[in-house]
Amino acid sequence: MKISLTRLGGSIAAACIATFPIAFAQAQDYPSKPITLVVPFPPGGATDMIARQVGKTLGDRLGQTVIVENKAGAGTIIGAGAVARANPDGYTLLISSGTTFTVNPAIYAKLPYDPVKNFEPIGIIGRSPMVLLAHPSVPINSFKELVAAAKAAPGKYSYGSYGNGTTAHFAGEMMQHAGGFEMKHLPYKGSAPAMNDLIGGHIPFTVDTLAAALPQMKSGKVKAIAVTTAKRSSMAPQVPSVAENGYADIDADTWLAVLGPRGMPGPVKARLEKALADTLADQETRGKLVASGFEPTYGKSDELAKLIADELPRMKEIAQRANIKLD
Repeated sequence: MKISLTRLGGSIAAACIATFPIAFAQAQDYPSKPITLVVPFPPGGATDMIARQVGKTLGDRLGQTVIVENKAGAGTIIGAGAVARANPDGYTLLISSGTTFTVNPAIYAKLPYDPVKNFEPIGIIGRSPMVLLAHPSVPINSFKELVAAAKAAPGKYSYGSYGNGTTAHFAGEMMQHAGGFEMKHLPYKGSAPAMNDLIGGHIPFTVDTLAAALPQMKSGKVKAIAVTTAKRSSMAPQVPSVAENGYADIDADTWLAVLGPRGMPGPVKARLEKALADTLADQETRGKLVASGFEPTYGKSDELAKLIADELPRMKEIAQRANIKLD
């Protein structure tokens, strides 16, 4: 049996033309049902709380309920992988940090997703500085003092983080490399256990997000040595930056963004971008985010794509230098 290629091509073209109005109509009607916002972290954490605040206002702007679903595990890999495999119709979104897109690809030989090819950037929500914390009894009050003390007594000091291969771990490695000193890294299974050991005086230092540390800083249970960014944070203006101590090369923070599966229809993506921008402009939502230690800073989808592209090689360089690897 012979099939005419001309006739076959015409049939394919006709099918595409026939389905285009349907796809366009679906995009125009978007959203017509609840949207799932996947959080690849456990309930109750800083990202989960931010997701719920953003999700509520985002739903109001879109005229649909946004359901926050926690899919924690494997350093955001489980949740991110699920979204990467989802239907790119705009009804399954991911809210996550640089851990998913620039840290994991730097420390894992294989991932169930590609940070660029499998995701459609929607926009940046904002950032939270990392902060170097100390127990109040530690007689060190600035990053410059820490550098001097650590150099004078190699191997004496250690710092905790919320996990091996996390942004806190990377920030710690950045500080050591820039300052030319060494500290033992103590990885914990999350921010809370590391913070508890710091408060209890079991470890002298931790590196954490300002969002997680702010309540303990305000209570006086821990003291902040420096934020690991070029400038001070408006949420803790009393805490100096590492740059002020003469280490401008250190610039480590954690950011959050919203993305969907790659292949999302253009009109759907545009609707989401507009709704997210409006969400971040809402004063009530901004106030709640700031109160939780998070600086809302909206960035468009192309800014998010550039952020990932610029940060990924830097994280790979740090991982290689510090020999940070996970299987």
